[in-house]
Parts: sequence; C-alpha cells; structure tokens
Amino acid sequence: MNSKKKLSGEFGFMGSDSPGGQGEFISILPPDEEQENEDDKIPNKLPILPLRNTVLFPNTVIPITINREKSVKLISDAEKSDRKIGVVAQRSQDIDDPEPENIFEIGTVANIIKKIKLPDDNTMVIIQGITKFKIKNLVNTEPYLLAEIELKKAKKFKTNKRIEGMLSTMKDMAKQIINLSPNIPKEASIALDNIDVPMFLINFIASNLNIGVKEKQEILKIEDVPTKISLILKHLNQELEMLKIKNEIHSKVKTDLDKQQRDFFLQQQLKEIHEELGTSSPEKDFEDFKKRGKKKKWDKKTKELFDKELVKLHRTNPAAADYSVLANYVELLLDLPWNVYSKDNLDLDKAQKILDEDHYGLEKIKERILEYLSVIKMKGDMKSPILCLHGPPGVGKTSLGKSIARAMGRKYIRMSLGGLHDEAEIRGHRKTYIGAMPGRIIQSIKKAKTSNPVIVLDEIDKVGNDYKGDPASALLEVLDPEQNSTFYDNYLEMEFDLSHVMFVATANTLNTINPALRDRLEIIDLSGYLLDEKIQIAKKFLLPKQRKMHGLNTKHIMLNEQIISSVVEDYTRESGVRSLEKTIAKICRYQTKSFLSNSKDFIKNVNAEKLFKILGPKIFEKDTYKVDNFPGVVTGLAWTPVGGDVLFIEVNVAPGKGKLNLTGTLGDVMKESALLAYTYLKSHYQDFKIDSSAFENWDIHIHVPEGAVPKEGPSAGITILTALVSIFTQRKVNSKYAMTGELTLRGIVLPVGGIKEKILAAKRQGISDIILCASNRKNIEDINKKYLEGIKFHYVKMAKEVIDIALEKNKIKNPININNPEFAKKKKK
Repeated sequence: MNSKKKLSGEFGFMGSDSPGGQGEFISILPPDEEQENEDDKIPNKLPILPLRNTVLFPNTVIPITINREKSVKLISDAEKSDRKIGVVAQRSQDIDDPEPENIFEIGTVANIIKKIKLPDDNTMVIIQGITKFKIKNLVNTEPYLLAEIELKKAKKFKTNKRIEGMLSTMKDMAKQIINLSPNIPKEASIALDNIDVPMFLINFIASNLNIGVKEKQEILKIEDVPTKISLILKHLNQELEMLKIKNEIHSKVKTDLDKQQRDFFLQQQLKEIHEELGTSSPEKDFEDFKKRGKKKKWDKKTKELFDKELVKLHRTNPAAADYSVLANYVELLLDLPWNVYSKDNLDLDKAQKILDEDHYGLEKIKERILEYLSVIKMKGDMKSPILCLHGPPGVGKTSLGKSIARAMGRKYIRMSLGGLHDEAEIRGHRKTYIGAMPGRIIQSIKKAKTSNPVIVLDEIDKVGNDYKGDPASALLEVLDPEQNSTFYDNYLEMEFDLSHVMFVATANTLNTINPALRDRLEIIDLSGYLLDEKIQIAKKFLLPKQRKMHGLNTKHIMLNEQIISSVVEDYTRESGVRSLEKTIAKICRYQTKSFLSNSKDFIKNVNAEKLFKILGPKIFEKDTYKVDNFPGVVTGLAWTPVGGDVLFIEVNVAPGKGKLNLTGTLGDVMKESALLAYTYLKSHYQDFKIDSSAFENWDIHIHVPEGAVPKEGPSAGITILTALVSIFTQRKVNSKYAMTGELTLRGIVLPVGGIKEKILAAKRQGISDIILCASNRKNIEDINKKYLEGIKFHYVKMAKEVIDIALEKNKIKNPININNPEFAKKKKK
C-alpha cells in the first residue's frame, strides 16, 4: 500500500496529469442520500480528464495537480457548469497529449470539490469519485476530450459467509501492512475500522494498493465483487510478504556497531542472502578458484600471474566494480587448457578409412592429411601447417575440416569469419573496457578444452576491414607457425601457445585475401566434381542423409544412377553438390507426402516420369545455345567464385560509320579486352582478308548474353577476337569448340587461371575441343586424367593460330558482303 502524509486532516492520494505525482493515502467518504441522487443528474456527455499515475475509484476523494492547458481549460469549464467530469487513466505516462486510443475505456465520474492555486503556478483540484462509466463514443478532442458515456452503477449484492470472510481477511491484511510499514501512520487503521460498507471498503483498499495503474484499472473494471476481492487479496498478499522479508532482513542487522563490526555483519548478511538464493559467496568462490588452481598444469610464468590475480581478487571488495572483472579474468585462466593436449590418432589406415567414409574423391587433400600424420608419427611433433581449402561453394570445404578433426582424433571448432570487421574479435579487448572479453581464438581454445584442436576458419576470404581495425592483419600472427607459439590476446595479457592447433581455412576466392596472409597459407584447390563423382556422392552420402532427415528408408525411396545423373545434368548444374542435396531433399519430401497420403501413384523407385512430376521441366540443356548456325558467335570459358562457366560472345554488324558498341554488363578489364581485340583486328585486317573500308562502313556491336550478370576479366580476349574475325569473314565457329586466353596488342596469347574449373564447365556443356595458351599446358598436366577424358586441347601462342583452328574454311551460305562498300551504302539507304 502507498505511503501517506497528512492532508487537511485526512489521508489522500496526490494524482496528477503530469509526470511524478506525489503518492499519499486516499480518503473515502460514504455518500449520503444527496450524493446517491447525483447519479441521476449525471449527463450522458462528459469532459474527459486523463490522469497519468493513478486510478480514481468511486467514493474516493483525491487531490490532483494539473498543468496541461487542456486539463486547465476542462476544469475551468466544469466549474462553470455542474462540476461533473469523467476521470480516466492513461495507458502510458509518457504521452503528454493523449489521444482516444491512449486512455482506458472505463473511468469514474467525479465531482469537483475544490480548486486551489499552488505557488509554483500549478493548480490543485480536489475531486470525489461518484460512479463508474464506460466511454461509448468520443464526440470531440478539442479543446479537450468530450465523450458520450454509459454509467456503470455498482451492482447491489448480498453478502454471505464467504464474502464476509474475504472482506474480513482483506481488512486484516491491510492492517498488517499498516503496522509493518514505517511510512504509513498507524491512524490509517482507524480509517479502516470506521468503514462498514463493503463496497466502500473495497474501493478504499484498492485505491491505496502499492501497484501500477494497469493493475488498478483491472480492479476498477471488474464487475463481479468476489472476483474483485480475490484480486485485491492477491496484491495485498504480495505486498505483505515483501514487507515481511524486508523487516526480517532489517531485524537481523539492526544494531549499533562500529565500522569493523558493521562490515563483518554486513558480510554475514550477504552470505545469508547468497545461501537463501542458492548462489555462491565471494569467499566460497575464492576457495573454489584456489583448489582448481592447484590442479592446473601451469608453467612458472602463468602460475605467478594466477597467484597474483587471485590475491588481488581476495583483497577487493565484492561490491566494487572491479571485483567482477577480476573474477572473470581468474576464471578464464582456470578454464583455459594450459598444456592439455588430446592424443592424436596416428593410425594411417584408420585415418584413410575415416576420410573416405566422409568424402568421396578429394584424393589430393586426403593425401596431404595423411602426409601430415606421417610426419607427426615419425618425428613425434611438428608445427601445424595452415591449410587453405580453396574452391567454389558446395564442394565440401567446411565439412572436410570436420573430417580432418575426426581422422586425427582431435576436437573440432568452427569459426565463421564471413563479414568480420573488428580486429578485437581476433585479439580480444583490454580488461579496462566495459564488457571486455577474450578474442574468438582464445574462446575457441577454451570451448575445445584442449590446446591442440582443429579450428576451421570458415570464409577467410570474406574478412573485411574498417575503422575498427583489420582482422586479416590480426590473423597474420595466428596463422604463422613461427609466431603463433607466442600468440598475445589483449584480454589475456599474456602469451598462449597456438603452435599445436591445426588451422584449416576455407575460401571461395583467393583474390580478396590479404597478400601477407595468403603467403602463410598452403593452398589446396577443390575445383568441383565430375558427373560420375556427383553420382557416387549422391548415392553414398546425400541420399542416405536425406532419407534419415525425412524419416524414410529404402522401402520409401530409391534412386538409380540414371535418375541421379538426370538430376545432376538437367536440374543442378554446379561445381559442388549443395543444389543436388536440396533437389534430393525435395524428392524425399514428395515421397514422404505420397506415402502418408496413400497416394495411388506412390512408387519407391523414382523413374523419369515421376522425376518430371516432382521437379518439373528440365532447367538446363546441353545445347541450349546453338552457335554453329551463325557467324560472330563464339563459346568462351569463364571462371566465377562458384566454379567454371560457359560464356557466349556475340558480334554483329550494321551499316554505319565504324562505331563500336559493348553491352552485357562488362567490367572495365573486359571492355579493354574488347577494344584491344578490335584494334588488333584493324591493324592486321590483311592477314584475315578483310577490306579496310569495312571498318568505316559498318558499326560493330559486341554483346555477352545474360546481360544482368556482371562479367569481368581478360580471359575472353581471344574469344572476342575470334567472334570479330568470324563476323567480318562470314565464317562460323564449330559449337564443340571453346576457348580461353588473354590477348595482347601484338597478337600474343597469354595464360589465364581457373583452368580446372573451366574444363569442368566445358564438360557439362558437351564441349569436345578447348583452345588455350601453350603456357597453360603445365596446368593441364597437374589435373587428374579422369577430368580430361573426352576433351582435346589445342595449345596456341599467337592469335593467328586461334583463328586457323576455330574458324571453318568456307563462308556461310548467303553471307553479308561486308568487304563491298557499295553493299554497305545500299543497306544504309
């Protein structure tokens, strides 16, 4: 219940239409017959006065302060009329000018008893509640709220033994609260004893409850008397229990003590509170830290630091702000696995078996892991290399890191670096900062509970930098085997040995990796999978996994190699197998639904007809783009972050003045390649038997289809030149040919990257011949022979060789006579 002060010989509650009303006891005056008759005189329209911090109950008298212009105007107008107003509570105290939706619908009709002008220019108004009402309709909002109301007169009820008992209990609990609260005058009990009318008693106690506006409004709203009393008893009980707890705690320490005794008893009291709450006390924490410290395998330097910090923690007052900082630091020292290492699995045959179980193919990376284990087994220890698995999405880079940890018998931790901009995420924050914490490297070691886990640094190519620092630079120390034995974390403020940790980074592209960081990485390429490999991956890994995830088994779904091949080639053309897994999941969902719904067309062996029904028409076709019917159209090979792709270059001519147009969302480098190829052609037109006038009479348009997709890089140089020569000579290029290579102004063909990815893309498209720079021969020799099956390579050094290989000897039927100036003029007309 609220504290109270004397106000003109009565107890009252100071309400307010402004923030921060003064809380006081509420007076209740039993109505006489004249007041009861006033109910009939209440008009059906009343001005509405919103109150911020209280609820007015019928028959209660409260003083309120008003300072809103609308409220002052309302009171002034009401005084001139019948002094009747409607008082409602606001839903939120923060609103200065409440709209209709900001006030409660149920309020109390009030009579203005007196208005008093205060020294601070505010106005105090003493009002008395008469009866409840409900707002039916808002008539006006200016100059103040005016509403059409419906009176909610208190229903007469007959008392029985149950209600009498509840009223008696309510009165007794209210007296106990008055006796226990030092801020409530004992005379308030007299006021309770003098109330013998049930509804007056209910309103009096409800008005003085120490609860919020919403809770009081709920009590006001309730019509059923027993329900209203039950809710009041609930709030009284909560308040009474809180006062008992406060007084109980206060009584335990209420004595005059000197400072030393006072501190001792306060500590005892705090200890009792901890025991009551079931939490640990500072003294108990200290003893626990000390015991744990004795079990750690500290080196001398770390032990000295721990002992020093533990002594400092013991001397610090638990109420001080530094106490929690010191406690967290000491706990980190204890949680870190100092000189704790898991035992490596050095059985090479078992490791090979585990790697083969988890991933199909990837012989190179598996061979590298086995080499690493061999060296450890031979030498007993070695500084861990920093492997970087480089390749397009979905080829199994991240999951391969998990397999490495499983094969070695080490703990596995994955750290996602994508979008990381804050250097403190790697090195940690200094303890002086609020909310400081160690970096993610130290947190990962703490989580692993061993000093030699396998930590996968996922998406290392997507680390950024801004005003918060450069995380990539912070990784230089972490990923240098010569430096990471003394890795320094800002929070830890001492060196931690990371040389036993095996770091495995993953990246989609190497171009965005800091050059110094890239130099520390051992790059292992995972370019993509062939059709046969994808079929085996689907059979051995993806289909069993999706069966299990969908609650299926071999009785519900079977996919043969032909169907899987169709899924791979016709629906999921990609370097990895992520889309393939999603497509298999879609097939499993369909089978689950068909099986549970007892569908007539349910068959466990998915055939071509069923596949079409589930997945729809084919998304990819091998011959989706015919190039052998038109001159000026050439197939190129491109590298993208998601693997290799086939790129078509289109060139066409129109009568004009030799203008060159480039379209297809080309990057600056690719535009330069097009200009370079055109310039080379103009300077060597005689080599290709082109008339010089053709460049003056025909406009050239170079376009790369899929215009919404950005394209960049110099590797389309010879492809663009071939397309230009093709259109000017009207000789077409065989659709089975594709090419890649950079061109110089002297006509020299330069090597390009991403050869393996481009070869995979060519095989997916059904390409049989690839033209590329002779310097790329070494890249071909490094590729597994099974990736090269069915493809013939043509190695060139000069642009003239490309044209001789790619272009057919004869012109097309009905060629455009580009070399005839008169033909161009005729076309213009």
